[in-house]
Amino acid sequence: MDITFKNVSYTYQPKSPFEHQALNDISFNIPSGKFVAIIGHTGSGKSTLLQHLNGLLMPTEGSVEIGAYTLAKEDKPKDMKELRSKVGVVFQYPEHQLFEETIAKDIAFGPENFNVSEEEIDARTKDVITKVGLDESFLERSPFDLSGGQMRRVAIAGVLAIKPEVLVLDEPTAGLDPRGQKEIMDMFAELHEEEQLTTVLVTHSMEDALTYADYIIILNEGSLYMEGTSREVFSNAEALRKVNLDVPEIVQFIHAFEQKFSTSIPFENQSLQELAQIIKQRMEGEEV
Repeated sequence: MDITFKNVSYTYQPKSPFEHQALNDISFNIPSGKFVAIIGHTGSGKSTLLQHLNGLLMPTEGSVEIGAYTLAKEDKPKDMKELRSKVGVVFQYPEHQLFEETIAKDIAFGPENFNVSEEEIDARTKDVITKVGLDESFLERSPFDLSGGQMRRVAIAGVLAIKPEVLVLDEPTAGLDPRGQKEIMDMFAELHEEEQLTTVLVTHSMEDALTYADYIIILNEGSLYMEGTSREVFSNAEALRKVNLDVPEIVQFIHAFEQKFSTSIPFENQSLQELAQIIKQRMEGEEV
């Protein structure tokens, strides 16, 4: 599903002493099937923007188009439930939302609310539990007997069970150790490809944005500050520093290498091993 923001502004508590404009005239387009990272410091408007993606908030001005649905102050879908069945949101610490006595019942909760048949729910439950790296033997266990990482996977399975076309990830690796962070992000990348999802990642991690996203949107103080491919955005280190954002370490290394050896290294999200091989070949070529 395509996502388009057209001149979207949002104001909390308008015409009150606590009025605050969280989004200011934001416009951008996310083509269907893309993996997009939204970056910005606390207070930049990321969470407010995220809540427009499934109608938790409606624009004060402008409109949001999600596939065939339009969200605007004076124009919103008659069936918000249908929209929300197509947009799955993984909030920070989603494991805090687990509540059923078994994992199977917890995963089934979402589809049941969207009137999916019992037979289809059973099939989806068995499918998504394996997609999040667990097996069917977990289904009759209590979610509260699991490790923190396993609980998060179960909560994610519950979102996947509604069969969303858009997957919104709000700091999905918060609180995990580095290994757990990589495992979860690799899992989302695999799901993105397998399910042909439109994926929107809200993150503080420049490394995750660089590694996984096709396109990057940077917010600053409620406005759209910069957007482009990872190469376009991260090559502009000075602009990032102006809003106190860091260039990923691997990009810093490549820039330093290029300056020192007066050469150019094409960066297309290669792994460290692939970059090491390119550098090795380049150095051997210079020595010849």
